[in-house]
Amino acid sequence: MVGVGLGTAEHSMSREGGIMLKTKHDRLAYDLVAQMLHWLTLLLLGLQFGLAWSAPERLASPDALISLHLSFGVVVLIVALVRLAWRVIRPAPALPADLPDWQRLGSHALQVLLYVLLIALPILGWLWAGERGWPVSLFGFAALPDLASRGSSFGRLAGDLHGLLSNVLLVLVGVHVLGALYHAVVRRDGVMQRMLPAPRRPT
Repeated sequence: MVGVGLGTAEHSMSREGGIMLKTKHDRLAYDLVAQMLHWLTLLLLGLQFGLAWSAPERLASPDALISLHLSFGVVVLIVALVRLAWRVIRPAPALPADLPDWQRLGSHALQVLLYVLLIALPILGWLWAGERGWPVSLFGFAALPDLASRGSSFGRLAGDLHGLLSNVLLVLVGVHVLGALYHAVVRRDGVMQRMLPAPRRPT
């Protein structure tokens, strides 16, 4: 989550002489679609971890909680792919010019890792479901094909990686949140605000 301060503006909005000037927020904030996809991803991850933690002992059979976990995993995959496509169409706003190079590199590396895990984890879970003989669908309406045969060693490996990388994702999300708070509380450069809606402008 990166951006500039909501309250800072390089220029105020003006229609004098038929010219409209833009604020820094307009130029450097993420667009509304990117913001919505970001917060939707966070909500989905919260649901996924909640479902996984609520039924750790029920992994022997695909009950309602596991079926929901699998379905939401497909949704996470779809949202992640849409986010990636949107990121290509609408690149991220520039980071503050005075941000140290190591922080700039770290921010980029973290975002790449998050995208990789958001795509890889649902696929690994899908493979594991096939190995366990669990049907994968979109909430029972659209059945999806198995990606691994039942009892396959490849599917079991995918399951092991799914569990391990889920913990890695949780750590990276925590680092992401701490980074946002660092920008908001320590640097106070408004970086966190560019994933928040733009302030209302006076009419």
